[in-house]
Order: sequence, then C-alpha cells, then structure tokens
Amino acid sequence: MSVNLTSSKKIDFAEYLALPETMQRYEIIDGEIIMAPAPTARHQIVLGNLYRALFSFVSKRRLGFVLFAPLDVVVRRKPRLRTRQPDLIFVSTARQHLVGDRIDGAPDLAVEILSPEETRHKIAAKLKDYCRIGVRECWLVSLEAETIEVLRLSTGKAKRLDLYDFGDVVRSEVLPDLALSTKKMFA
Repeated sequence: MSVNLTSSKKIDFAEYLALPETMQRYEIIDGEIIMAPAPTARHQIVLGNLYRALFSFVSKRRLGFVLFAPLDVVVRRKPRLRTRQPDLIFVSTARQHLVGDRIDGAPDLAVEILSPEETRHKIAAKLKDYCRIGVRECWLVSLEAETIEVLRLSTGKAKRLDLYDFGDVVRSEVLPDLALSTKKMFA
C-alpha cells in the first residue's frame, strides 16, 4: 500500500518503512504525519554552526556520530507509530548500533532549535518522548533569546542543568570536555 506525506490516514511501522526518502521535515505522532515548515535562514545558520563545532569535537576524539535533520528517531513502533526529528543528534560509539536508515532508539544528545510557533506544550511533548526512550541530554536553542538550555533527561524527567546566554561557554555532561562558545554559535 502506498502512503504519501500529505495523507491524513494514520500509518503503521510497515507503511512508514515504505515512505519515499525525502528532504521534507515531518514527525509521526500516533501514526499521523505532521509536516513541518521549512526552517528559516537564521535557523540553518545556527544549525550549521552547531553541527560544525560538535562534529569537529566528536570526530577528533572518535566519540561517535553527529547527524542532522531530516533524520528520524523512532520513539515507538506500536501501538501507534511515533517518530521525532531533532535538529541535531549525537550518537556515541557505545550506541552506534542504533544508526541505520533511521535512529532506532535513543541518541545520547538531541538538539532542538526552537521556532517561534513552537509552544511549551509541543516542547514538553518532545522532551517526554526523549525521556521515554532514554535520551541522556537535550539542548533547547532559542534563536530569539540567543540562549542554549541544557537539560538532563536520564532521570526520566527533564532537569535543567544550565541556561547559557550569549557570551557564555556551553558545557555538557554527555560530552564532558566540550566548551562551546555561544557567541560563535549565534554569529
């Protein structure tokens, strides 16, 4: 059976696997395909800065993979399919078996660049999903405030570790030696 991305029909995991490869961003929430608007230029610039910094840090130390959207993280296959597409993820070498055509399990780090239309409710739902599958840390990047909020998720709930303002240096429990300049990320 063929399913397209604009279908209002709820899909299961087998139908999801049959979807065509696309650069369009979407998440599947309880079997329903939810399309996302194209990101802004500012979003892409900050994403590129974050990717380059994390990729350089991770690859020099051979710590794992840094990947960016669109790439699905499977949250749940049954009873109702659920996927997320964080803007950026880090998967450690210990979890590299999760990396295939999609991420089938929990990355160590998920980075979400917040868009103006994202409500706290939507963010809370994403964090709940990330907690459920065992993501260890999540960064919420605010383009408007030029801040990076670092949350620990390994306790089953999201706990703020720190909120880094423009000019601060971001630290991470997942990447302990990382020192990331917010000035460079928001440049």
